[in-house]
Amino acid sequence: MGDLSPSFHPANAQIKAVIFDLDGTLLNTEQVTEGILKEFLARYGKVQDKEKENRRTGMTQKETVSAILKDYDLPLTPEEFTQGIMPLYQGMWLKAKALPGANRLMMHLHKHGVPLALASNSLRTNIDVKISYQQGWKDYFTVILGSDQVKSGKPSPDMFLEAANRMGVQAADCLVIEDSLVGVKAGKAAGMHVVAVPSLQIERDQFSIADSVIHSLLEFQPQLWGFPPFGDWICNALPIEPIYVRGMYCSGLLHELSDDGPFLPNQVQGLYFGWARTDVQKIVKIVISVAWEHKCCSSRRKIHAVIINGSNEKVYDKEMQLLIVGFIRGSSYMGNANKLEILDEDKFIADAALDLAEYFHDACESLFPEFPVKDNIATEEQQK
Repeated sequence: MGDLSPSFHPANAQIKAVIFDLDGTLLNTEQVTEGILKEFLARYGKVQDKEKENRRTGMTQKETVSAILKDYDLPLTPEEFTQGIMPLYQGMWLKAKALPGANRLMMHLHKHGVPLALASNSLRTNIDVKISYQQGWKDYFTVILGSDQVKSGKPSPDMFLEAANRMGVQAADCLVIEDSLVGVKAGKAAGMHVVAVPSLQIERDQFSIADSVIHSLLEFQPQLWGFPPFGDWICNALPIEPIYVRGMYCSGLLHELSDDGPFLPNQVQGLYFGWARTDVQKIVKIVISVAWEHKCCSSRRKIHAVIINGSNEKVYDKEMQLLIVGFIRGSSYMGNANKLEILDEDKFIADAALDLAEYFHDACESLFPEFPVKDNIATEEQQK
């Protein structure tokens, strides 16, 4: 379970509707577009400042444009800047994917008749474009609102209050799910319950104003808010939409190779498992623990990896293609890598689960086309 505010009592919550943020909460749009501003600024001889970019998380488009022009002293009007950079963003939106647990949660709530709203600081037209690439999303939401449809965007409560009004629900009966501090402040200002799923790890200590803080939507527990619980865990683990990542496997650590993509979303934390291809002849079962280490003003992800059906030594210092297909548990404390030790029980759960059809996806065969996973899993006996 995620961290709960000391003053929060789940039994007192009478939630009748859920309001989602979009970018960084449901979609990894912020990650797939991460390099666009850097590329655009380079045209004008400017160097991107990561700290300044982090401060803009959750801002409206109008506020973001004004801040960028001021921060980098660009010789452009807001209109010129928008016309120049927006086509670059739009070209990347089609590559955005649902964040872990997003589809699962929305489908579950929709199935049980819970009204859902989407409230984003993006412009409404941009919201429509982004969700058009995600199958079924438009049908999930009773209300969709952009910052241009209300007087003020987040952190003002206007958008959330308007969403509640359009759904015919009292603000106190709404649950907001947000990734940014700006959004969390807006939800609390609206008098709503708020679950934070921070996308910026460096800000994690500032989310204490939320009623609950979780690491990813996979850790969300509907029953805490009066909704029916999930019933999709199989063999003590949860099948998830496949996540593909490349890395160098060395000394029990997986170092991401993400310069040319793909990459793990920031919200991937906890214990996961899946299939790994270490060369053209070997496919192995693997368990990974993912945590964030925080030092001073910086954060970095640390991924421990254990191969559970072969000798680790035989694949040290090797590039690895990894397809994550299951989730075991979240971290018990955000950012504490020591709480994410891979136990023998975790390895047993992953080993047993990966023998089930529910944890084998068509994506496995597309990832390993020359050697179908079912026929080429390296067992301990084969490697002796």
